[in-house]
Amino acid sequence: MIVQACLNGARPADFHAALPLTAEAMARDAVAALSEGAAELHIHPRDREGKESLAAVSETVRLVRQACPGTFIGVSTGAWIENDVQRTRQAIAGWTDLPDYASVNLSEDDAPAVIDLLAKIGVGIEAGLATLDDVERFAALEIRNRVLRVLIEVGEPDTDAALALGMAMLHDLESAGIRRPVLFHGFNGTIWPFVHRAAELGLSTRIGLEDGRKLPDGSLARDNADMVRAAVAITRAARQTG
Repeated sequence: MIVQACLNGARPADFHAALPLTAEAMARDAVAALSEGAAELHIHPRDREGKESLAAVSETVRLVRQACPGTFIGVSTGAWIENDVQRTRQAIAGWTDLPDYASVNLSEDDAPAVIDLLAKIGVGIEAGLATLDDVERFAALEIRNRVLRVLIEVGEPDTDAALALGMAMLHDLESAGIRRPVLFHGFNGTIWPFVHRAAELGLSTRIGLEDGRKLPDGSLARDNADMVRAAVAITRAARQTG
């Protein structure tokens, strides 16, 4: 059971004053998040104009790894980043400084090919599932029990509905015989209910400005480290009572 720090995602620059958009800023934020108890990192590298870019992965991973040696570093392969199947594949194949893992959204048409490419170049796979259909598609893949882990990420804004969907996805994964580690997280208004539920279930979770910007009491977080501190406190309390 770990807390992963998701530092920036696809958020625009005006989402939060402390959103890290350069490789240098991501490296600084990574150090701060780890100091508050995050176990690993998930980042969305950006180009010099601040736009998400798979071509920026190598430089960003290199700088973050220099700042945080020995820490697992993951990136996104979201289809929207390059918005072209061939550019996405070419960018991934051209990585020189490899992340430890990369998230692949099973809702995207080219997900199986991206998974195969990542496996071929030696990058771990975090299988991103947002719906029950995603679970079914993932369960049909030969590699389903060889991925690094499963990422259950629910975008449904209603908390009760989001948690119900997340639990149904866990049930379907178990029914399909998939026995991989699970990271369980929400988005915007559901982030803290998901952190709490993950702690109750003994699952890993993630927190950071990619997923939201408020603390459990509803106040605006100062930065990623502020959010990590709160999430780690929740998971530690669950361990002590469990």
